[in-house]
Amino acid sequence: MSTRTKTETLKVASWNINSVRARLEIVERFLTEHQPDILCLQETKVIDGTFPEGMFRRLGYNHQVLHGQKMHHGVAIVSKVPIRDDDRLDWQANGEARHVGVRLENGLRIENVYIPAGGEEPDRTINPKFGQKLDFFERMIDWSAKLDVPTLLVGDFNVAPLECDVWSHKQLINVVSHTAVECELMDRLQKAHDWVDIGRKFYPAPERLFTWWSYRAIDWQKADRGRRLDHMWASPAIAEKAVSHEVVESARSWTRPSDHAPLITEFAF
Repeated sequence: MSTRTKTETLKVASWNINSVRARLEIVERFLTEHQPDILCLQETKVIDGTFPEGMFRRLGYNHQVLHGQKMHHGVAIVSKVPIRDDDRLDWQANGEARHVGVRLENGLRIENVYIPAGGEEPDRTINPKFGQKLDFFERMIDWSAKLDVPTLLVGDFNVAPLECDVWSHKQLINVVSHTAVECELMDRLQKAHDWVDIGRKFYPAPERLFTWWSYRAIDWQKADRGRRLDHMWASPAIAEKAVSHEVVESARSWTRPSDHAPLITEFAF
């Protein structure tokens, strides 16, 4: 008799949806076509009481952990597999709904975060929003350094850290999301827990890998002025179990799209 155990797979998706109610149709299309076990959403822009839970339940996502806010921010995790021990950390230190985390039955924690964009001017003395973003990172660095459980950190980090993570390093070096101070904070955050960047694990630099394209482009595909603002990072032991990763770029062309594309990573345990 064979003692070999069956490999269990887990497919985790992350997507800054830029209003879940406004884009519910494409969320349903994504879930139907790609069938993730867990979907982490950022910028849901809805309070918990009016989150459109019905569509998700109809597709089997009966486990839902919400942290909403009216008109702004908001994060959610919906899942086909049981989730528990949810938390909501205030790395913004002002009560904004920018984080939600859960634990799966296999012990894995999933932390879903929406880091502030930081405004237009990369100078905290004249732009408080940029200072809030930098402070947010500092709090996440402190948290990461104390982590002692296998964790998957996903979401919209609002930073493209590598030169190849933007369409033009030269033109964006002084633009918020790609400034030296932000990239240095991302590096410190990564080292604080030895996070493995899943995107670059499967698409090593300098391969093209974008997740966001501005609405300002008339033809976003032709211009391809993208940035990699969305990320999936894993504790080393979890990263070893990742078997595939993709950015679903096609979703950027769907009806009334988000300016972000969803990410999917599949794990084999």
